[in-house]
Amino acid sequence: MNQQDLWQNVLGEIELQISRPNFLTWLKQSRLVQKNEKEGMVLVSLPNNFAKEWVRSRYHKLILGSLRNFDGSIRHVDYVVASPATALEAEPAYKKTKPASAPEPKNQTPLIELKIDPKTNLNPRYDFRSFIVGSSNELAYAAVQAVIKDVGKKYNPLFIYGGVGLGKTHLLQAAGNEITKTYQGRVNVLYVSSEKFINDVVWAVRNKRMDDVKKRYRDIDVLIIDDIQFIGGKTTTEQEFFYTFNPLYENNKQIIMSSDRPPAAIPTLEERLRSRFEGGMIADISYPDYEMRLAILKTKAQEQNWSIEEKIMESIAAKVQKNIRELEGVLNKIVFYQEYKNEKIDNKKLEEIISETIQVSSKNITPQDVIKTVAEAFGIEPADLTNRSRKQEVVEPRQITMYLLRDILKLSYPHIGEKLGKRDHTTAIHACGKIAKEINQNPGLNQKIMMIREKMFKTS
Repeated sequence: MNQQDLWQNVLGEIELQISRPNFLTWLKQSRLVQKNEKEGMVLVSLPNNFAKEWVRSRYHKLILGSLRNFDGSIRHVDYVVASPATALEAEPAYKKTKPASAPEPKNQTPLIELKIDPKTNLNPRYDFRSFIVGSSNELAYAAVQAVIKDVGKKYNPLFIYGGVGLGKTHLLQAAGNEITKTYQGRVNVLYVSSEKFINDVVWAVRNKRMDDVKKRYRDIDVLIIDDIQFIGGKTTTEQEFFYTFNPLYENNKQIIMSSDRPPAAIPTLEERLRSRFEGGMIADISYPDYEMRLAILKTKAQEQNWSIEEKIMESIAAKVQKNIRELEGVLNKIVFYQEYKNEKIDNKKLEEIISETIQVSSKNITPQDVIKTVAEAFGIEPADLTNRSRKQEVVEPRQITMYLLRDILKLSYPHIGEKLGKRDHTTAIHACGKIAKEINQNPGLNQKIMMIREKMFKTS
């Protein structure tokens, strides 16, 4: 199969998994421009930087999984900006050579991805040495440690949930690597994303080889599935997962899952699956506190041997509060400006970098999106939030709406008050302050807001 045929097959499979508008917007103009069979690497071109970053962050797992369905030798996907007309001329990063005298770059292409174990799908760079434990994830961490010591007998299934960028994948992969290391190959571990599981089922149905999928997933001792919420509403996939789950569970095989929400909050999930997910241990991961965020930054800088001033890391930890990936994204940009552009990072530059990093995902969100999503989450009408009603059941949703309008869109307090029933700006100030304070004290409220936020970003 040549490169063009391979990519057309991949796009055909991906088109079945995402909405038509998203496919046309982000992937229609993509091209597979290079394939290095020796290294197991492929290079995909996209028309601009925004599309490149969006596809890398939103669809990377889906793309890699689909490529491996058609070519099992592929281990890594990278992305480059190139117009369709010039895509074939693009040269991949791993082909470029540097002068013999050039020093080894500190932040080079992550070739460690090539070491992903083809049997387990585990990436060795995820381990517990680089996993920071704090109040936001200590329950999930403790549950994972208990599972490692007594595989299949304690906390089975283990269901870990939390928002995007809070470390779920790191924790799951670290668990798989530690189990493999502890039991020295006597325990068969398999890590897959839900997209990979869905792709396997689609491939099996299309090729009438469902028995192959059944054998692969049922002849293992530890099944780790990331982002399980995505199987909701996909009837054939849910059915196959149900028939995979049961024999594993009945034979004391360990099942570990992650999701962006608890089982009860996955509306399209079959009731029989929800019941089984809730039958084990459920642990949440919430927003990291300041001390944990600072520890993550220091650990990352130490791992990469980066020289960054203490006050800069303290400022980042204070201002980037919701997402560990955003923390690392800001840190990476600072290193780029320091080492490759030789720029000094002052307060103004730091504010600029933080603003660029944490607002890129909210560019397509409108006030109407926030109002509509909150209303849907609470089962009320958008008009209930924007009129002068003082009914008790709309007080909390309206306060959450005010908080999100301020937190995501940075609207002024008078503007927020105007949007929600022409209220005085002091009402908006009170609501935003109240929700911001309660988020760190009320896990239930924290989870509601994370779910609303994730739904907004997925549909924007």
